[in-house]
Amino acid sequence: MVRNRNAELLASGPRWLSLELRPHAGRIAAAIMHEVQRSVPAYSRPLTGTFGKVFSEGFEEAVRHVIDSIGNPGIVHNEWVEMFRTRGRLEYLEGRSLDSLQAAARIGARVAWQYVAPVLRRAGASPQVLAHSAEIIFAYVEELSATALEGYSETQALAGGTIERRRKQLLELLLSDAPTAPGALDGMSRGAGWPLPEQAAVVALEGSGGTADFPVELLDDDVLVDLESSTPCLLTTRPRGQLLPLSGRWNGWRAAVSPTVPLADIPAAHRLARRALCLLPPPESDAPILWCADHLAEVWLLGEEFLATELRRRALHPLDSLGDRQRERLGQTLLAWLETRGGAPEIARRLRVHPQTVRARLHQLRELFGGRLDDPDERFGMLLALRTELLAAAGGT
Repeated sequence: MVRNRNAELLASGPRWLSLELRPHAGRIAAAIMHEVQRSVPAYSRPLTGTFGKVFSEGFEEAVRHVIDSIGNPGIVHNEWVEMFRTRGRLEYLEGRSLDSLQAAARIGARVAWQYVAPVLRRAGASPQVLAHSAEIIFAYVEELSATALEGYSETQALAGGTIERRRKQLLELLLSDAPTAPGALDGMSRGAGWPLPEQAAVVALEGSGGTADFPVELLDDDVLVDLESSTPCLLTTRPRGQLLPLSGRWNGWRAAVSPTVPLADIPAAHRLARRALCLLPPPESDAPILWCADHLAEVWLLGEEFLATELRRRALHPLDSLGDRQRERLGQTLLAWLETRGGAPEIARRLRVHPQTVRARLHQLRELFGGRLDDPDERFGMLLALRTELLAAAGGT
């Protein structure tokens, strides 16, 4: 069980101290934050975004916790301990040093005592109570600092592995949808020796049963690689150039390459590439690569089976009364007409049938769909539904 090593000291304080100090908690935290930002360069940033939230909440939680713990032996410290261990982990991930963390702790103790002492004197505290209060504050800050340092050291040790391990951790962070502290990526990229680009592309990989190992040795050092997870992938800044050495050497693997996107959109790009692998048939060329930028409409149309089914049911239900062969022929003719809006001769050339056959089919379509063929929204729905049917048939779904 996680424990607070100074819990007994906190619990031994007179309870009236907690009641006296509670209304001042917000102002004490604000005074500490102001002095830390003024005195420690690593923290002298605008309190905006994730950094501002983590920074301000950390001080406020610390102040409120120590006040609530005075004279309260029943308070649970587990959540507090874990929270500040996490703060220590973030300090390392954001690239700040132990010196900055320790300096902030020392300043916090000094400012807290400078604020608290006059408040307690005005409340009539005895010299013994003042001395006990000072001991509580400095022991608490020492505990806070030690707990944060534990988290810092744990993360530092985990990151101290090989460059390959650090690069894999960086890739996992880039692919994650979880909020990332502003400096975390910078710190991890430095440790991985992989400067953060403005944009990158995700290459989702899939190997069939019995395929040989992926030829990772053919990739250059600028490509981040994860072949160990259940969804193996690469991260590349120049996909066409960096995948070129794999030509003819894919060893049974296939890939889907996302568009090149800003780093903030990498998780979405990964999902797109993964969906393309699942939904689209393999390319017919020798290089087993799907370039998602060339198939955005197809992935979108096939991405939600329920919606696609409902669209086809609503847009094409007049064809349901027909036999399979007749439905297929009328569907092809309707799609050709929607795509070209041409006359019978043009559609006939496209379908390789006689113009008179096209005229007969168009007449039948008019009888089935009526005025819906004159409604732009209805025509758009029919076009999407017919395209989805073709894609599903091509993919074997």
